[in-house]
Amino acid sequence: MKNKLLHLLSIAGLLLALVSCGGSNDNKENSDSTNTQDTSRTTSITKNMELKSVDVHTFAKAKEAVMTDLALDIKVDFDNKIITGKAIITLDNKAKTDKLYLDTKELGIDKVTIGDDEKEAKFTLESTVEHLGNALVIDISPDTKKVTVYYQTNPQAEALQWLSPQQTAGKKHPFLFTQSQAILARSWVPCQDSPGIRFTYSAKVTVPKDLMALMSAENPTEKNAEGVYNFKMPQPIPAYLLALSVGDLAFGKIGERTGVYAEPSMLDKCTYEFANMEKMLEAAEGIYGKYEWGRYDVIVLPPSFPFGGMENPRLTFATPTILAGDRSLTSLIAHELAHSWSGNLVTNNTWNDFWLNEGFTVFFERKIMGALRGESYAEMLAKLGLQDLQETVKGLEKEDTKLKLALKGRNPDDGMNDIAYEKGYFFLRLIAETVGKEKFDEFLKNYFAQYKFQSMDTEGFLAHLKQALPEATKLNLDEWVYQPGLPANCPKVKATRFENIDKAYAAWEGGKNPAELDTKEWSTHEWLHFLRKLPTKVEVAKLKELDATFKLTQSGNSEIAAEWLSRAVPSGYNEAYPALEKFLINVGRRKFLVPLYKSMITTEEGKALAKQVYAKARPNYHSVSYNTIDKLLK
Repeated sequence: MKNKLLHLLSIAGLLLALVSCGGSNDNKENSDSTNTQDTSRTTSITKNMELKSVDVHTFAKAKEAVMTDLALDIKVDFDNKIITGKAIITLDNKAKTDKLYLDTKELGIDKVTIGDDEKEAKFTLESTVEHLGNALVIDISPDTKKVTVYYQTNPQAEALQWLSPQQTAGKKHPFLFTQSQAILARSWVPCQDSPGIRFTYSAKVTVPKDLMALMSAENPTEKNAEGVYNFKMPQPIPAYLLALSVGDLAFGKIGERTGVYAEPSMLDKCTYEFANMEKMLEAAEGIYGKYEWGRYDVIVLPPSFPFGGMENPRLTFATPTILAGDRSLTSLIAHELAHSWSGNLVTNNTWNDFWLNEGFTVFFERKIMGALRGESYAEMLAKLGLQDLQETVKGLEKEDTKLKLALKGRNPDDGMNDIAYEKGYFFLRLIAETVGKEKFDEFLKNYFAQYKFQSMDTEGFLAHLKQALPEATKLNLDEWVYQPGLPANCPKVKATRFENIDKAYAAWEGGKNPAELDTKEWSTHEWLHFLRKLPTKVEVAKLKELDATFKLTQSGNSEIAAEWLSRAVPSGYNEAYPALEKFLINVGRRKFLVPLYKSMITTEEGKALAKQVYAKARPNYHSVSYNTIDKLLK
């Protein structure tokens, strides 16, 4: 879900290089062999493991009655900005209980029935709990296998963003997309909204006839005349991976298993940008093992999408900010593709275990990049990540700097930061450096094969680790997982490639003309390192000098533009204000919005400007973004 584009740039080209080296098939064969060996070694853990983490963000009582399948029959109403219909839930009533607990948030429940004959059932919609919404408690019998909930969403449902035609590229048709992670699925579907509960699903979705519907499932590639679309997701997924998008969309084929959806006016640009996606998938399989989800497609959403990408299975949701025209930012797709293993295949059991999704993904990315570009390149990326992590640790309460979080009574989004991504990465890196990288690679391949389509919590992972790699027990595992901050044995990072950037910055700071700096071969990462060295407030003349030479205010690279524009208001660089305002109005990615608004409110002039711009921009933002900015600007 959340994307760490900063750490992923240029990986598309790297993955292509892996394919061209001809090693993918051999890697896959080795993976199949080691998976077989590992199965016999860890079967006892699989059979006997009782996950200890309790999900405090769901009303579901999964040990009593758990949903195993969801069948939706819904209609998308753009005029009233609601979804109406029914959710048919298949149950496993383990405890023969007489109550079923579902998660909802601001849903209107019209009626509930049980069984194939749809006998009307009594239900209670309990009072609202902050962040969690409302428990829907349904009277069932011990032999109940099917429950049908007739419902409608609220026009302000947090998961749903309804866009007017003016907010789209084509300007003719409205658009809808969902964002279910972390616990927003309950605001558009009554369900058991926990990452530890998996179910298959199907759906019948009725939309206006000139629009196409897509889901995180088997998808159409053309519009139909009726505006009725049927979907099937045969692999079990958690609710946060439920996804729906409706708009004026067209499909462009990339490879046999890959393609891209976008508004028609953007399709050619998108198919060009993602031309290497099939090869990326083939390369990823060579590293991680078999891709278990059938197809891998991407939909490019309008710019209000709050994240860089969301790893919805079969259909990654992506921001248009990666469409740079030169394929330099499409590496974000590699991050979401990696989640097909770390997150979608083996999922954190609760949001307190979020690092199990994201730390693993960052680890895999850097492993790939190190193998293809050398250790110096990987170390450069790790150094940037360490910088991010150190800043994050400074800005958080100590309790929130633990890998194993305690988010009871809070929004699980509070845990979606660099602790999960970067502290998780450095923990796994420490283990790899201790037991040996090849041995740890084998361990991870086996881990995904062993626990596929299951959930895992921190305690379960540690138990598996200690049995499979007993030499890791000599590390201070508990300090890494259960104590705040960074332990003393955090792996050391030596980014030699940044040494040249440091020299170039020092030379410029000392008076050297920026035009004389040798920046031709700088990657995005090196530019970011250079810009990060700028203080928050910079002499306007120095900013003008850089801008005149490198045209940073007009940069088409969203990462570089965001880093550069964060200096504009604190420094009083008025010439960049129009570009800053345009960026904030047109881009809804929270990753960019938060630091930019934070930089603006450091001055009185900036506060006024921030509120003025936000008044224009807020209608373009998803709730995930505007809830954060609302708090920031109060």
